[in-house]
Amino acid sequence: MKARSLSRSFPLLPSAIFRRRYSRACKQLRRLMPAIIRSEQVEEVLRLRLREEGYILSANRAYGETGTDIIASKGTEQLHIEAIAFKSSPPARSKDFYEIFFRAISRIKLGATLCVIALPKRFGDGLHQRASAIGAGWVKLGDAFPQLEIWLVDTEQGTYRRTTWNSWTD
Repeated sequence: MKARSLSRSFPLLPSAIFRRRYSRACKQLRRLMPAIIRSEQVEEVLRLRLREEGYILSANRAYGETGTDIIASKGTEQLHIEAIAFKSSPPARSKDFYEIFFRAISRIKLGATLCVIALPKRFGDGLHQRASAIGAGWVKLGDAFPQLEIWLVDTEQGTYRRTTWNSWTD
């Protein structure tokens, strides 16, 4: 009974305050994590190439605006493209990859005929290893979401390569 009344009197104990402040500081650091290749560079290349291929593109989003990075339409095809940066920190890259996966597949409900995860080309160096580590789960995800593709964008050459999700398991 006594402990209960103390917790009501002091809902945030020093350790809880520390965890909250530490968590906030980590989030701020992740936002400031230097990107070797920025997501804007990836988007820029894709917008240029897709426009050349005859796609009608959505407007650029303002900084901090949520939603699909690029919506590209041509005929009955509607591509929803999510782009990410290549950060210097491997844990930050992993976190970004898993977050973008869920953002990409969430676009199915918006009418996407193809959900694209657009990555800087350097991500390709570790995708076979990532797919191998996940194993059968990677294949099951690809089978469950056949409209999911990974595009590797070479920001230096201004090109991109389309791949299917399951092509990384070979």
